Amino acid sequence: MEKPTITLNNSYFWHFHMIDLQFRAQRNEDIAMFLIDAHQDIAYNAVCFKRDYRVSALKKRQQEHESINGAATLGLPEALVGRVALVFATIFTAPRSKSTQPWSPVMYETAQQAYQQGMTQLDYYHRITDEDARLRLIRTASDLDAVLSTWESDKSIKERVQGLVLLMENADPILEPKQFEAWYEAGVRIVGPAWQASRYCGGTGAPGGLTQIGHELLDVMRSLNAILDLSHMAEQAYFEALDQYDGVIIASHSNPRHFCNTDRHLSDEMIRALAERDGVIGAVLYNKFLRGGWTVSDGKHSITLTTVVDVIDHICQVTGSAQHVGIGTDFDGGFGAEATPAEIDTIADLWLLKDALIQRGFGEDDVANILGGNMLRQLRKSLKG
Repeated sequence: MEKPTITLNNSYFWHFHMIDLQFRAQRNEDIAMFLIDAHQDIAYNAVCFKRDYRVSALKKRQQEHESINGAATLGLPEALVGRVALVFATIFTAPRSKSTQPWSPVMYETAQQAYQQGMTQLDYYHRITDEDARLRLIRTASDLDAVLSTWESDKSIKERVQGLVLLMENADPILEPKQFEAWYEAGVRIVGPAWQASRYCGGTGAPGGLTQIGHELLDVMRSLNAILDLSHMAEQAYFEALDQYDGVIIASHSNPRHFCNTDRHLSDEMIRALAERDGVIGAVLYNKFLRGGWTVSDGKHSITLTTVVDVIDHICQVTGSAQHVGIGTDFDGGFGAEATPAEIDTIADLWLLKDALIQRGFGEDDVANILGGNMLRQLRKSLKG
């Protein structure tokens, strides 16, 4: 994690921010297009850093002054203004490694601990969607349609509802493959088997393929038509999963290795293989993943949305169309506003990507697909009823 460099503790900034949000809301009232962010660690931030998603990002900064997770970028008020209609909201559990110092306030050493920590995050999502009419858990196609109806052009910001699609990042909370049925019943619709290595497969910094229970987990997921998230899977496990899993596939938050050449990201071969399965890749708006070697000392303004569009365009060039790329910001996932592109301070600014894509020459339909339509296609293929 990078130490945050942005602090806002003056009430003047808070009031100015709220006025700015109201202005943006009025400006965006007649826009029919919406965004889908395929990766946000909402519950992890709530459990580990006491960040209530329903509170404005700038209000969180006032309350924290400084956080090891960086200056907050996520907040429901900003998301509604920025027209982020759907979020793939993670259940992320962090394994404790014997080779590194603890870097997260909450970590696990056993599968039972991972399960308990995952359940705590699941409970958080159930609670906030029960308590707040602005949020809805997406379990079915009917839930999805109900949420999207609140984003039609004749609806005001006060009527908007954001849908949360639950994504388990790192499958270790699933005690054994068959138990995924209970997680699915509780609302989990997407599973990424790896973060680092898990009991199910190799992952970032930990080469290896699918384990026996990894193969079994994919079979259980397929029986429920769940979405498989390939992000963080080691290259061997990635291709083994593509060979085995004939259901819906995404890589919720991965960039091309062309820009950041580590095993955390995808080679052009991996990108093409995913596209051949009609998969979609969520581009990550983390400066360190947009330009290899970037550090906070380089300054956030050294990376702009032009680089984000470069990443998106590269995926389009490799796959031959704009059908296989979306957005998976990973905001507040170990970094904050100090490590996002120059134009991005909070999730409300994600909307600026629309104009950046148009300026590059992308057509209106392609822009709509990149900002949300491609991930929506995958979601519709998976959801029942």
